[in-house]
Amino acid sequence: MDVVDIEPGTDHPEIVVVDDVSKHFVIRRDNSLKERVVTFGRQGRVHRQKFDSLKNVSFSIPAGTSIGLMGPNGSGKSTLLKIIGGIIDPSSGSVRRRGRMAALLELGAGFHPDLSGRDNVYLNASILGLSRAETDAQFDSIVAFAEIGDFIDTQVKFYSSGMYVRLAFAVAIHTDPDLLLVDEVLAVGDEAFQRKCMDKIRQFQNEGRTIILVSHSASQVMEVCDRGVVLHNGELVFAGTAAEATKIHREVLEGKRKATADAAAEKPAESESPKILSISLTDERGGHVRTAQPGDDLIVTLRVSHPAAAEKWNTSISIDTPHGQQVFGTGTRRMELPHGAVAPGEHSVSYRLAAPAFAGGQYFINAEVSDAEGSPSDVMWQGASFFVPLEFRQTGTVLTSASVAVD
Repeated sequence: MDVVDIEPGTDHPEIVVVDDVSKHFVIRRDNSLKERVVTFGRQGRVHRQKFDSLKNVSFSIPAGTSIGLMGPNGSGKSTLLKIIGGIIDPSSGSVRRRGRMAALLELGAGFHPDLSGRDNVYLNASILGLSRAETDAQFDSIVAFAEIGDFIDTQVKFYSSGMYVRLAFAVAIHTDPDLLLVDEVLAVGDEAFQRKCMDKIRQFQNEGRTIILVSHSASQVMEVCDRGVVLHNGELVFAGTAAEATKIHREVLEGKRKATADAAAEKPAESESPKILSISLTDERGGHVRTAQPGDDLIVTLRVSHPAAAEKWNTSISIDTPHGQQVFGTGTRRMELPHGAVAPGEHSVSYRLAAPAFAGGQYFINAEVSDAEGSPSDVMWQGASFFVPLEFRQTGTVLTSASVAVD
């Protein structure tokens, strides 16, 4: 199989080449010793199932590139990162790698719980290729970056998850790596530490180092990475620019969400309370909106079913990011405009949003129907979604015009 160059046309040497890599795991259903003895022999094959975590994945990474590795849960991202890091071997295919590598793949990986933080620093550093003299020279800087202070001589089994990841990351970045592998363990740290890690990653980028970052965050990939790889069901579905990768990743997640929603919709309704049947997003002309251009007016329409007549009732809507961060919300109770009397049947409610200033990214629309006092009758999460084209000159969830001047 041909290897896809993730950055075609570059004259930088390849630092990682993933060539036709597959990885299979055997899942056993007879987990206890007793079950395995009973099913020993040919019958035991019935209790084993092969799972394809990766299927013929191929791409190459030039030196100095920052790669975002994306995909839904179970797509094979962490497995691929472990294979690149040499933690596990592929079932078939090969990975070629050059330069010194540092990997932060799992919380506390390589730490011995009964050793102190100090001892684990030296143990981890030696595993990553530093001599004792080199570790001595870097030790104070490692402890300062990890911000664990007096706990450096405490057994790490008493560390919090945040202390674990801070110390592990601090050791990894002080080994002077040419290639840095970072899994989603950075999400364990607090916001200040995450920002500190991102600043260090940017420093590595400026120094021409190569970074492979596993992340579910499209905004993080857009902010940090210049290239992206998208996996789905163990297969490579895209390798190219970060902007296109985040778009493909969004489409994969949307397809998965729709499949889950359709399966849930097939279940018979058990409640006789008002229910939200659908959420739709349209423009001024009534056209369905999947990609919203900045500054366009948007109309959110809820289709609500009332099994009985209602004198007064309420609805509300909210818009949030894929991580659940709400960027807008309103409703009839907040607006002090409750809905009036309606007969049994289906009714439409429309919210008009005048030129919302959403920045580039994926957004989901949620809705709720409630009674006169605001007690919820039904909620629909992520009933509709839309995408705003990415603006490369800014990050965040608010779009605005910015200028800069120097006095």
